Amino acid sequence: MTFDTASLRDPRSKGRHIKACLTQQVLYQKSTGLERFDFVSQALPEIALSQIDLSVSLAGRALSAPLMIAPMTGGDRRALVINHRLARAAQRWGLAMGVGSQRVGIEDGSRARYFELRSQAPTALLFANLGAAQLVKGWGRDEALRAVEMIRADALFIHLNPIQEAVQGGDLDFRGVADRLSRLCEALEAEGVPVFAREVGFGISKQAARQLLACGVSGIDCAGAGGTSWARVESVCADSERERLMGERFGEWGIPTSDSILNVRRVSRSLPLIACGGLTNGIELAKALALGADVGGMARSLLIKACQGEDALNRFIADTLDELRICMFGTGAATVAALRGTLTPTAPV
Repeated sequence: MTFDTASLRDPRSKGRHIKACLTQQVLYQKSTGLERFDFVSQALPEIALSQIDLSVSLAGRALSAPLMIAPMTGGDRRALVINHRLARAAQRWGLAMGVGSQRVGIEDGSRARYFELRSQAPTALLFANLGAAQLVKGWGRDEALRAVEMIRADALFIHLNPIQEAVQGGDLDFRGVADRLSRLCEALEAEGVPVFAREVGFGISKQAARQLLACGVSGIDCAGAGGTSWARVESVCADSERERLMGERFGEWGIPTSDSILNVRRVSRSLPLIACGGLTNGIELAKALALGADVGGMARSLLIKACQGEDALNRFIADTLDELRICMFGTGAATVAALRGTLTPTAPV
């Protein structure tokens, strides 16, 4: 496929996004909604902390813990350094990891090398990543398989970001995206590649969950509001006053992460579910799992630590998983699945 040069994504946006996400300017004022729930503490848990099992499965692969390094970046030199640190952490801790949009690597093959991860994470579960809007423009099986091969991925994310695209004046036509996604899911199933749909942080409604289920996705990342607002990211990175203003105006748009989890689970109790959006510690991770997620994803929190260095990143992951274990110990949950139902609402849901 040849590409219209006028519509190509500017690869410099990768660096601008990283710089913006390291600031407080990109954060939602609204919360994830997880504070509306508390764990029911069990004084007689009848389990040993040392015997708690954090292992889960996702996309047909075993993980050592229910934590995902959520898609953030890729496509330039700085992003490669960051992703290599994250990939080594994924390998060390047995976590899943996704990369940021690979559009620039598809449009400009010389940038594909900036997405290489397998050398750092030979056995980790890796997700490739393309945008849903590109499906409308004719991308399909071939481009998806190129993205998968680019990082030797095990699965593919198709990310959904209409508000971000509208704010930045990017891809503004999402007509027919569900039909194109359905066809892609069918085509990649034949290739043995699971396709997960993911929001970038504006949440998933019950209607969207039903539509995605009908499309045949293998799972959903319901990434909700409460952490990084990608409208605000685009406002910080804007080239024009109008884009800056639109990004700020829509900075609070989105369904909180807790509601996004519940929306998906009201539609399907069994569809594999990743919950991302504003998780910053192991207690919040545990709450996301208790609400119904199979895996919790972190992006900005891990990005900050990765930029501080490998030691800081690994200490953060260790602390996060210890906090998760303590939550499980305090609720009597010996397994991640046993966390379900251990929360009580502190406010109407």
